[in-house]
Amino acid sequence: MHMRLFLFLVALVLVLLLGVLAILFTSGVFIQESSKSESEKLIANKLSYASRHISAHYGRLSVQAIQFSHDLSQSIENSLQEKGLSVIDLPEHPQLLEEILAQEYDQALSALQSSQSSGVFIILDATFNPRPKNANTSRAGLYLKNMEPDILSSSSPTILLLRGYPDIARHSSVSPHAQWNMEFDISEAPYYKLPMEQAARHDVLSLSRFCYWSSAFTLPETREEIMLCSVPLIDSRGNVFGVCGFEVSSRLFKLEHMPDQSDYSRIFFMLAPLSGNKLDTSGAMFSGDYSEHHLFRNDPFLHIEEKSSSFSRYTAAGGNSFLGFHTTVKLYPQDTVFVDEVWTVSMMVPSEDVEGSKSTFNLRLALWLTFLLFFGIVLSYYLSRYYIIPVTRGLDMIKSESFNKTHKTRVTEIDELIEPLSAQRQIGNQGKYQEEDLSSAVLSSFISKIKTLSRAERAVLNLYAQGYNAKEIAGTLHLSINTIKTHTKRIYTKLEVSSRKELLLLVNMLKEAGKDINNFPEY
Repeated sequence: MHMRLFLFLVALVLVLLLGVLAILFTSGVFIQESSKSESEKLIANKLSYASRHISAHYGRLSVQAIQFSHDLSQSIENSLQEKGLSVIDLPEHPQLLEEILAQEYDQALSALQSSQSSGVFIILDATFNPRPKNANTSRAGLYLKNMEPDILSSSSPTILLLRGYPDIARHSSVSPHAQWNMEFDISEAPYYKLPMEQAARHDVLSLSRFCYWSSAFTLPETREEIMLCSVPLIDSRGNVFGVCGFEVSSRLFKLEHMPDQSDYSRIFFMLAPLSGNKLDTSGAMFSGDYSEHHLFRNDPFLHIEEKSSSFSRYTAAGGNSFLGFHTTVKLYPQDTVFVDEVWTVSMMVPSEDVEGSKSTFNLRLALWLTFLLFFGIVLSYYLSRYYIIPVTRGLDMIKSESFNKTHKTRVTEIDELIEPLSAQRQIGNQGKYQEEDLSSAVLSSFISKIKTLSRAERAVLNLYAQGYNAKEIAGTLHLSINTIKTHTKRIYTKLEVSSRKELLLLVNMLKEAGKDINNFPEY
C-alpha cells in the first residue's frame, strides 16, 4: 500500500512538471527560431516609444531654433538700422560686436530656459580677432551652457558662458565655463558653414528650409560630445549674416532617453546617421551605462544584417557584434534642404549578452525543474508514509488480541470500524455463548436499557431496527429532522452506544437470539 501511494504521488508530480513544460513551450518562453522571443518584442516596443520621443524632442528644438533665428535676425537688424548700418556692415565694425551680442543676451537666455536643450548659441559672420592669420576661422558670438540640463528636476540651473565677451558674463552675473574662449573656431564647423551656404544659394526667405542638425562632435578645446541645431540669420533683404540655435549634449541625451536596463545591463540607445547599410557611430549620440565608444575606434561603421522576424545584427570592426532593432527618425521639418540626410534610432545589446541570457535562462529553468522533481519525490515519500502509518497501525490494532474502542488512529474510517469490533470483542471476551442463550450480560443489559426509553424514543428505535435512516424516520413519524436527532441522541445516551452501527449490531444480535425489540414492554 505504501509503495502504491508513493508511486501514485510521484506520477502526479511528473504529470504536473510535464504540464508546466508544455505551457512554457506553447507560450514561447523557450527561444524558438520561428517567432520573436518576449525580450525581442519588448525591445522592439521600447524602440518604437524611444523613436517617437526623440523625434518629438528634436522636432520641438528645430521649431524653436527657427523662431529664435527669426526673432534674433529682426532684433539685430533693427539695432543696426538705428545706427544707420545694415547686417552686411558688421565685418567692418568689429567694435559693435560686443554691444550687439550684449543686447541679445536676455533673448538668448530666455530661449535656452524655454527649450529642452543644454545650450544656446549665436555666431555672427564677423570677428574681433586682432590676428589676421586667424581671422578667417574665428567668429564672434555668444554661447550659453546649461550645466544642469535635467530641466524636470532643476528649477534654477547653472548657466555658464562657453563663448563670448567676458564683460557680458560679468554684467549678467554669469561665470565663464572652464573651456571658455572668446570666439568660435569655425575651421571645421559644418553647423556654421552648411546652413549659411544653403541660405546664400537659395533665393528664399523661409528659415525652416535651412534648419540643420549636426552629427555628434566635440567643440575645439572642450570634452563633451554635442549635437547642434543651427538656423541661419537672415535679414529682411535676404542677407545671411550668421547662425544661431540650440545644443543637445551627450549628458542631456542620456538623461532624456535612458533605456530600461532591467533585462540587459549593457543595453543602449544610439541616434546615428545612416549611410547605405551602415550606421555611422562617429556622429552618433549614445544613451546607456555601457561604454561602447572604444569598440569603434578602428572603424566607426556598424554593418547591418537585418532579419525579418528577429533581432538585426550589427557588426563592428574586430568582430564585435550587437543584436537589436533600428528605425528611421525625422529630425527636420519636411521642407528643409537637408531632408535627404537619414537618421536612425537603434536599441541594441552586445550579442554575447543576449545569447548568454538565453543559455542562463534555460540552465536556470532546468535546475529549477530538477529541484522541483527531486523535492516532489521526497515530499511524495514522506506524505505516503504520513498517511499510511495510521492505517497500518489501525489494522495491526484490529489484528491484536487486546484492543478497545478507546484506541484512536485519527483515521475516521478505521476508528468507525474499531468501535463495533471492539464492542463485539468485549462481548466475546466475556465468554462464548450460544445464540439461544439470552443470559449474556451484554444483551441483558441492553434489553434492560431498552425498557428505559420513552414511547417516542421506542418508536424511533424500532424504525432504526427496521433499517430506516434519520431522514426517513422523520418522514414516517411526521416529525422534524431536528426532533429525530434529539431522540437519537437520547437513545444513544440511554443505551450507552456511540453510533448507529453499534446500535444496529446489538439489535441484530437480539434478532439472531430470536428476540424482537418490539416485544419488550414499555415503561
